[in-house]
Amino acid sequence: MDLMLILGSGAVGKMTVGQKLTEITDFRLFHNHMMIEPVLEIFGWFHGELITKLRDDIFDEFMKTEYQGLIFTYMMAFDIPSEWEYIKSLSDRFEATGGTVYYVELVADQEERLRRNKTENRLANKASKRDIAISDERLKSEDANYRLVSYEGEIPFKNYLRIDNTDLAPEDCARKIKEFFGLEDNKNRKLLRRVKLVEVKEEEIPELYEMQVRSFMPLYEKYHDECSPAIEGIERVRARFSADNRKYYFIMKDGARVGAINIGHKDPDEKKISFISPLFILPEFQNRGIGYAAIQKAFEILPEVVCWKLDTILQEPANCHLYEKCGFVRVGEEKPINDKMTLVDYERNDPWGRS
Repeated sequence: MDLMLILGSGAVGKMTVGQKLTEITDFRLFHNHMMIEPVLEIFGWFHGELITKLRDDIFDEFMKTEYQGLIFTYMMAFDIPSEWEYIKSLSDRFEATGGTVYYVELVADQEERLRRNKTENRLANKASKRDIAISDERLKSEDANYRLVSYEGEIPFKNYLRIDNTDLAPEDCARKIKEFFGLEDNKNRKLLRRVKLVEVKEEEIPELYEMQVRSFMPLYEKYHDECSPAIEGIERVRARFSADNRKYYFIMKDGARVGAINIGHKDPDEKKISFISPLFILPEFQNRGIGYAAIQKAFEILPEVVCWKLDTILQEPANCHLYEKCGFVRVGEEKPINDKMTLVDYERNDPWGRS
């Protein structure tokens, strides 16, 4: 689990930049005031020990998730040794999981920070800053009493980036951080977490069948192939469901059934080769990357498989692209079905499997 520490003076933009980073990376934001504000609201005063305890619980639970990492924002006083100890303890905690820690220091002049101290986003997320007069005076006092900006060359950490964001928009700052550290785009990771495969139950076969017909009917109307799943009977689906060595799964996105996939073996004794047939997504959910996510989930379900096989329609380039994106390659000869449609075989070979 990775950690990104965004350090900087009050109202420098740590939270706002963190928000923008969550939009373009697979990091979640845990800004400093997420624990401070509830404690202030309940107790009426800054209960530092409790705030630290609550933060620790969040860190512990977050490290059990599948996210790439967590963004934590912190106003560090560089002239206080205990602050360095706290930052090191956080870093050690995440590095112990095999993760990487990234350090970003934002700096901006006081005039700009006083302007940002009044912004709508800041006041919406930090109730304790809504008395502007007091908040402004607190910011000036913190600047006067603590060293909130590091000296040149003082930071010893490997993955460190300092940005003067006085005149830099939050989204531009976030992109600069992402590019500097080479962080992965969040699109595929987020989708994979939103898509699940849930095994189909026998009493759900009629719904499965209706979804299959609806999904394949546009292709049948286009090609009129007599082997189309759109026109096979429900008993064929029941037979496929009953095979000991094959299983149907509903493809779920955000809790909704959006398609289905059948995976397994033709030979009950052959566990290293698996077929995907059929795989379908309801028309209204197609072209959203769900098929890609479903195939990745299938790989996870059968990690021992070293060869995956399927076939698709040559005249459907989007389908071919999907399977090739998943690591499949074309094999064998083309199989004409009629004058409009040709089937092609695809295989994905992994000699070591995923187990």
